[in-house]
Amino acid sequence: MTGFDTDWPADSAEFCPHANALDFFVVGTYKLEQPTPTDAQPVTEDEDGAHGSGTPPPEEKKPQKRRGKCLLFRVDEDDHFNKLHETKLPAILDMKWCHRTPAATPLLGIADSEGHITLHELDTDESRLRQIQSISCASSDILCLSLDWSNRRQPTERHSGLGNLIVSLSDGSLSLLKPEERSGLAITDSWHAHDYEPWIAAWNYWDTNVVYSGGDDLKMKGWDIRQGGAAPIFVNKRFDAGVTTIQSHPYVEHILAVGSYDNTVRIFDTRKPLVPLVQADVGGGAWRVKWHPSAERKNDLLVACMHDGFKVVRFDLGTGEDPSMTVSSSDRPWEVVKRFDEHTSLAYGVDWSFAGDKDDGGTLVASCSFYDHTLHTWRA
Repeated sequence: MTGFDTDWPADSAEFCPHANALDFFVVGTYKLEQPTPTDAQPVTEDEDGAHGSGTPPPEEKKPQKRRGKCLLFRVDEDDHFNKLHETKLPAILDMKWCHRTPAATPLLGIADSEGHITLHELDTDESRLRQIQSISCASSDILCLSLDWSNRRQPTERHSGLGNLIVSLSDGSLSLLKPEERSGLAITDSWHAHDYEPWIAAWNYWDTNVVYSGGDDLKMKGWDIRQGGAAPIFVNKRFDAGVTTIQSHPYVEHILAVGSYDNTVRIFDTRKPLVPLVQADVGGGAWRVKWHPSAERKNDLLVACMHDGFKVVRFDLGTGEDPSMTVSSSDRPWEVVKRFDEHTSLAYGVDWSFAGDKDDGGTLVASCSFYDHTLHTWRA
């Protein structure tokens, strides 16, 4: 299977959830440019041939430049895709579409390596993205690592409607952005959350006063945004490596999927966030987890497993009123039902299409990998 060369290392893939744009998806890239060495100063010699004061001074360290592109694609009925447009930005760490009703324009949020969140509207007629706002969350040497919209379960209606946005930053902080009348998003709060990089911040889609964060300090924390980040509502220290990804289940209340560098995906009941209901060994560090976008396949979780490809893990959440009890008592609480191993490098970006299953072929998936800068689409 031949992949698409994204030119620069790829780390993020997101299908558009908008009813009028289900055939569009984006891929984000991250290119670290190596600084070119400065020309050495000439070395002079004094009269007896010894090296004198012409010795060149120590070379100044230049800040590393990170560049990125957001690549816009459209897929046809035969699952072939074409690149339509690219947007040049600083390196891209994460992207999320805002869930909006058909009356509103599709809108994408992008987290970049120079402390910015940028908002882009999708023009489906011209097949391009248009930047409508840039919000500076930090100085340009701080990376925005992740972002998540609060309105996954309640798409906003009017054209200007936006959810709240939570952003994690490489200095250990979280920033809360809220919509303001006629001016897009604005930062309303920021607080120190982790002692090392918080790779992920995510909403509880069922209670949007609550956000979760996870980081390289081997901790997952919960926060009530009404308390302004004064203190976490819980701290889970029971991880063997950094916490990399978190997603609240859009169809099953209280269920939270959490991935870590320790090759494990843990499923938690948000009412008891210190002890997992089940742990699944996915064979590689879990960089991204994505619950299936349809309620009919609520048991299926898509996982980017870094050094071990991409997988669909099926959890036994049952059909009753208490999925927490079902999965924790099941004889077979989880199984890998599909894996995709065509990538030859770090499996980072992955997402389900919102267009639904095709016959018996399953749902379209887009996946991208880093050092081999490759994009694939496949069905699962």
